[in-house]
Amino acid sequence: MNTKRLFGRLAAATLLISAFATASQAQVRPHRVPAYTGKAQARPVPSYSASSASSATGGVQFGVRAGLNVADISGDAVNTFTDLTDYTNGAITKSAKPGFYAGLYATLPLGPRFAFEPGIGYSEKGTELTGRIPLQQFDFLNAKVTATGRLAYLDIPLLAKAYLTDGLYVYAGPQASVLLSGKARVQASALGFSAFKHNFDVKDQFRAVDFAVVGGLGYQFQSGFGLSAGYDYGLSSLDKNNRFDAQNRVIKASLNYSF
Repeated sequence: MNTKRLFGRLAAATLLISAFATASQAQVRPHRVPAYTGKAQARPVPSYSASSASSATGGVQFGVRAGLNVADISGDAVNTFTDLTDYTNGAITKSAKPGFYAGLYATLPLGPRFAFEPGIGYSEKGTELTGRIPLQQFDFLNAKVTATGRLAYLDIPLLAKAYLTDGLYVYAGPQASVLLSGKARVQASALGFSAFKHNFDVKDQFRAVDFAVVGGLGYQFQSGFGLSAGYDYGLSSLDKNNRFDAQNRVIKASLNYSF
């Protein structure tokens, strides 16, 4: 074979192989990993206030409540104790009677700032009347007659609550009260000593159901504890025979716990 032709064919083959290798390297390129630039930053997450979270996820809550009543009877309260007016010739002073309150409730959220709260509770109401025996010759004895009316009710309030700020709220609504018992105690005393005492039942003289509007304000802590103060304004007359016009009036303060 001619030497020049042989070298020519070898040179052509070498060029062909070189071009094929270059093309293969251009098609197959390794994946490059980005260089490490430091600790990755977390993507920002929208933040929500505590009140927004609670309003979005809060459900029905139940709770217990207990506290003090300062009760009175407005209107013709003295007519509820005719025996006392006979003893004292009508010279009577009236004062509020302390009592006890305890009950259960449920709080149903109606939005971020509103809730409906039905409840049920035991409530002591009534009044206290005091009169001096109108005999001048016995003034030095400080003789007086006291009558205490003790009315126990089962209160059923249906309250609407509006939150003014986180925790602080006002409430108002109607209330029905079922009379559980009605007792009266009349006692006479002189020189600080009890001389006469008599207890009698007066439940049959009072209406079985009393209606009122209630309202007040309170504060609920995140721990579940809370406190409130309110006023019960009786609407219906207490005497079931319509002989006199008298209504319940109650100032109350209580502590509560929601869970």
